[in-house]
Amino acid sequence: MTEFIGSVWWLIVSLGVLVTFHEFGHYWVARRCGVKVLRFSVGFGRPLWTRRGQDGTEYVVAAIPLGGYVKMLDEREGEVAATELPHAFNRQSVWKRIAIVVAGPLANLLLCVGLLWGMFVIGRPDYAPVVGQASGIAAQAGLQRGDTVLAVGERDTPTWSEVQLALIPAALDHADVPLRVRKASGAEDTRQLRLSRLPASFDERRAVDAIGLTPRHQLVPATIGRVAPQTAAWGVLAEGDRITAIDGAPVASWDDIGPLVQRLGERGGGAMVEVQRGDERLALQVAPRQTRSAQGDTYWALGVASAAVAEPATDAVLRYGPVAALPAALREANHQAGELVAMIGRAFSGRVSVQNTVAGPITIARAANAYAAHGPAWYLSMLAMLSLSLGILNLLPIPILDGGHLLYYLIELVKGSPVSESVMATGQYVGLALIAGLMGLAFYNDIVNNLVR
Repeated sequence: MTEFIGSVWWLIVSLGVLVTFHEFGHYWVARRCGVKVLRFSVGFGRPLWTRRGQDGTEYVVAAIPLGGYVKMLDEREGEVAATELPHAFNRQSVWKRIAIVVAGPLANLLLCVGLLWGMFVIGRPDYAPVVGQASGIAAQAGLQRGDTVLAVGERDTPTWSEVQLALIPAALDHADVPLRVRKASGAEDTRQLRLSRLPASFDERRAVDAIGLTPRHQLVPATIGRVAPQTAAWGVLAEGDRITAIDGAPVASWDDIGPLVQRLGERGGGAMVEVQRGDERLALQVAPRQTRSAQGDTYWALGVASAAVAEPATDAVLRYGPVAALPAALREANHQAGELVAMIGRAFSGRVSVQNTVAGPITIARAANAYAAHGPAWYLSMLAMLSLSLGILNLLPIPILDGGHLLYYLIELVKGSPVSESVMATGQYVGLALIAGLMGLAFYNDIVNNLVR
């Protein structure tokens, strides 16, 4: 219940901020262009709060926080007094109308930069980009435990999140990419990650796992949480023991135990299992026993299970000073804008599943709650990406979106006269159908990704 309330709250806050800035962009430029604004509404439906300003604009907060609008004086929407005709939107020059339409998405882009600046100044806690385990394509590239990923392609990666953000697009494109790494010895080297070898289809949400990379902070400590009765370890190993070596081979994480136990079992006989028990270091004789899984497979086992793992403490921070944060925010916004446009292109071309690219309110709400729980810097970074997405998606040439209106005005510039009312009406129906389809897809993805799985 707490998660549900938190998700709803952060969804309302997020959409409220984004919609307010977007509509304020339209409102501010409209007023500067001499257009009379009748209503500035955050949300749809029944008004919860209303106030009329000295400029005659009615300011409204409505019940459904899934959008908003700015209603301007317009002859196409009602009769306009002769004295107010110069202030009607439809009477403005095409360049003024373009400016008013573009102002909304532009406000979201500016908000994105501002939020990223705030995130960089506050400092986003994260994990160091250190490899914990490499397999598959990552191991073939020569990556090893302890390697620090300094850059993926041309993008510096000061934290593990930056590594992920850089690798996912390359994985989706099956594009080989160089990694600049610093070895545990301190020497720097470049490794070529052959992402073209990825399967034609893989779980796009787990692209880094498909590459074979596990970060150091995700390794499960080799601490015993339970010893099963009547097994090889029963009466020898104990809960709380941290396994440090098996038959002389060092153990750094729980994932190291399985292969070493299999090797020991196939060799036959027992071996010394070294553990840290409190302040003592012990070497205990254990011989694994062959066990049958629920699927009928046989394997060698000690009979121990890992302890519950708490979220590890962060060991890196992505931070800049107030001055350096501004160009960093501009670079990041530009980079993320390019990646978002590329992702839209992948979705339309079928290279990625729309199930993983179109998110609905449930997904956004849960993400907002999760990011907010990690602190203000993480929440600002998510809000910045949402603002950027809102700005760019609104520029798509779909009627009823800002991009659709912009398309009409560009056509008007070329042909020298406005688009006919019938064409605009048809476009509205087409736009409504497209938006309804996208909303339906978003809600379907929400149900499948959050409620069914």
